[in-house]
Amino acid sequence: MISLLRRWTRPVALVAAVHLVQALALLHLPTLNADVIDNGVLTGDTGYVLGRGALMLVATVAQATCAAVAVYLGARVGMGVGADLRAATFTHVQRFSAREFSRFGTPSLITRTTNDVQQVQVLVFTTLSALLSAPFLAVGGVVLASRLDVPLSGVLLVAIPVAAAAMVLIIRRMTPPSRLTQVRTDAVNRVLREQITGVRVIRAFVRDAHERRRFAGANGDLMAVALRLGRLQAFSGASALLVINLAAIAVVAFGGPRVLGGDLRVGALVAFLGYLAQILMSVMVAMTVFEMLPRARVSMDRITEVLATQPSVPEPGKRGYPSGPGDLDVRGVSFGYPGAENAAVRGVDLVARPGQTTAIVGSTGAGKTTLVNLLARLIDVDSGSVSINGMDVRQLDRVVLSRLVGLVPQRSYLFSGTIASNLRYGSPDATDDELWHALEVAQARDFVAAMPEGLDTPVAQGGTTVSGGQRQRLAIARALVGRHQIYLFDDAFSALDAATDAALRAALAKEIGDATVVVVAQRLSSIRSADRIVVLDAGLVEAVGTHAELSRISPTYQEILRSQGEK
Repeated sequence: MISLLRRWTRPVALVAAVHLVQALALLHLPTLNADVIDNGVLTGDTGYVLGRGALMLVATVAQATCAAVAVYLGARVGMGVGADLRAATFTHVQRFSAREFSRFGTPSLITRTTNDVQQVQVLVFTTLSALLSAPFLAVGGVVLASRLDVPLSGVLLVAIPVAAAAMVLIIRRMTPPSRLTQVRTDAVNRVLREQITGVRVIRAFVRDAHERRRFAGANGDLMAVALRLGRLQAFSGASALLVINLAAIAVVAFGGPRVLGGDLRVGALVAFLGYLAQILMSVMVAMTVFEMLPRARVSMDRITEVLATQPSVPEPGKRGYPSGPGDLDVRGVSFGYPGAENAAVRGVDLVARPGQTTAIVGSTGAGKTTLVNLLARLIDVDSGSVSINGMDVRQLDRVVLSRLVGLVPQRSYLFSGTIASNLRYGSPDATDDELWHALEVAQARDFVAAMPEGLDTPVAQGGTTVSGGQRQRLAIARALVGRHQIYLFDDAFSALDAATDAALRAALAKEIGDATVVVVAQRLSSIRSADRIVVLDAGLVEAVGTHAELSRISPTYQEILRSQGEK
C-alpha cells in the first residue's frame, strides 16, 4: 500500500506548501482588520482604511487562489490514488484461484474494488483539499490570539480541548457502524447480483414477491446503519457549532467590559474573535474529515486484506517451455476444497496422449470438473502432480500454459463485446479467416454468417443474446483459434442436439486429431469411441478402459448406462 502512495509524495508536498501560503494569508486578515478599526475607523482616517483595505483584498485573493489550487491538486492526487488502488486490486484479483474467490465471494470483491476504493479516494481528496490547512490555522491562530491578549486566551484553553474530546468520542462511536455499513453493502450487492443472474428462475417459479422482500430486507438493514451514521454526523456538526458559539459568547462577555474600561482595544477584540473562529473552524473541518476516517479505515483494511492475500496458484519461480507433442500425465493427484469434509479428488492417476481421446465420466459430484480445473491449473493440487511433456504445470508460466492447453469450461461464458473479440481470447492476433475457420469446425459458421454484422455482431455480457447451444459452439471455436497441443472439454456439448453433436465431433476429429483431447461427458453415447474412459466415483478412479471393457467391469459405468437407457 505504501508503494502505491509513494509516487504521490511530491504532489502532496506541493499541496501542503499551498495550504501553508493560504493559512498565512488567512491569519493575516484579522490583524489587518484590527489595524483598520483602531487606526482608521476610530480615528476617521479614510486613506488609512483604503490602504489597509487594499492589503486585505490582496490577502483575500491570495487565499482564494491557493484554495483553488489546493482543491485542484487534491482532486488529482485523490483520483490518482483511487485509480492506482482499483488497478492494483483488479490485477491482484485476476491472479486468484477458486479458493480465494470462495473465501471472499464475488459480491464482496466487487464492493472492495469499487465502493471501498471510493471511500479511500474521497478521504484522500478531502484531506488534501481541506484538512491540511487546519493545523496551520489552528497553531497560527492560537499563537496570534495569545499575542493579542493573554487573559482572553483562557477561553481557548477550554474550547479547544472540549471540541477535540467531542471529536474523539464521536469518531469512536462511528467505527462499528462504519464497518457494518461495508458488510451490509456486500449483502445488498450479493442479493442484487443473485436476482439479476437468476431472473429467469425467479420468474419461472413466480418468486418475485419473495425476492422483493429479500432485497427490501438487505436494503433496510443498510439504510438503518446509514441513518445511525447520519445521526452521529449531524450531532458532530451541531456540537462543533455549539462550541464555537459558546466560545464567542465567552470572549465577548469577558472582553466587552475590558474594552469599556480601556484595557483592551476594540480592534484587538474583533481580531481575537476572528482568530477564535479560524481556530474552531479548523477543528470543525478536522472533525468533518475525521468523520470519514472510520469508514475509510474499514475500507482500507478490506482492500489491504485482498492485496495481502497470496494466490494459492502462484507464479513459478523458474519458467520453462516443455518441448513435446502434448503428453499429459496425472500422478497421485488429490485436492480438497476449504471447509469440505472429504477431498474432491483422491489419488487420481491419468494418462492422455496425442492423437487420443480420453473421456472422464461419473455421477454428479464425482470430481470431474475439479479434475479438469487441476489439469488447466485453475487450482493447484494438494498432493501429486500434473505434468505436460514431462514438466510439472506448477513450473509453467500462465501464458505458456494457455498456449499449450485450450479449455472449454462447463459454463460457456462470453464477454460483452463482439463475436470476434470473444474468439480472439484464444489468440489475440488471429485473422478473420482463422476465426471463420474455427467457427466452421465448431458448427457455428452458419448462424454467425446469418447475423447482419457477422463477426462484428455485438454480444451481451454472459452471452445472453445467443442460445445455450450457440454459446457452447462459440466457446469451442474460441478454444480452437489458439491451436493448442491439449484440449479440455468440460461437458462442452451438453446443449447441442444429436445431429450437431455428431457433426461437431466429426469436424473436431479432423481438426485436432493429432492433439491430446480430454472430454468430460454426461451422455455416454457421445464418448463410446473414446480411446480411454476414466470412471470417477466420489473422487476416486474406479476403472479405466474402453466402452466395451467398462460395460463389463465397472458397476458405476453400468449404472450410468442403465440410467441413460444404453447397453
